[in-house]
Amino acid sequence: MIDYTEGSGKQYHTGVGPGDIGKYVILPGDPKRCSKIAAHFEDAKLVADSREYVTYTGTIDGVKVSVTSTGIGGPSAAIAIDELSKCGADTFIRVGTCGGMQEDVCGGDIVIANGAIRMEGTSREFAPIEYPAVPDVNVMNALIAAADEAGTKYHVGVVQCKDSFFGQHEPEIMPVSYELTDKWQAWLRMGCLASEMESAALFIAGSFLRVRVGSCFLVVANQEREKKGLINRQAHDTELAISTAVDAIRILIKEDDNR
Repeated sequence: MIDYTEGSGKQYHTGVGPGDIGKYVILPGDPKRCSKIAAHFEDAKLVADSREYVTYTGTIDGVKVSVTSTGIGGPSAAIAIDELSKCGADTFIRVGTCGGMQEDVCGGDIVIANGAIRMEGTSREFAPIEYPAVPDVNVMNALIAAADEAGTKYHVGVVQCKDSFFGQHEPEIMPVSYELTDKWQAWLRMGCLASEMESAALFIAGSFLRVRVGSCFLVVANQEREKKGLINRQAHDTELAISTAVDAIRILIKEDDNR
């Protein structure tokens, strides 16, 4: 592959290099969330700021950790995990927001993914559609344990990943409305918990790269509750999802040390 960095030693998109990051990395979408997450680290420092990718590195319990934003969607998330893994990261937790789908998944709840529906394009350039998008079991279990210890209201299950935000919220205006609406009903009937945009690409890319990936989300609201005239509380503060991910990394650090 062409070295587009012309020998700088830094990754082309994220701008990070060997030694810049820890083995544990939290992946939010929004670059503005990185400083909020880095506030949970000790001695956090900004190490790269390139395009949608903002990276801080510090420590948790004396172990080097990082946070890197990915922007929105699978393509940029896959680039991030690929470049970060080249620089030594091997454990990733995606932290973001989602929209609840089942009636009991309400605004302010946390969703932890145990699988992702691959209704996006990025993962198809890694693996055939028959290959499942699933998280690393140890990362997923650490997220569950962290939520349990904090007494957080959470749900564990499958999430749906798509590329078009407005295709989810206004499927009727799309030329392929017949497909979007029919598949949405299928996901609901199968018990899909929530809709988001990155986990499928990250899980599949992680499987290929042989790194560990998990994800947890703040539920912003639930459009199915809205349709049915039910109370539909909105939540926008991602601190609960962030603290769940940070506590999960603490658990993983201890487990990895014991191994």
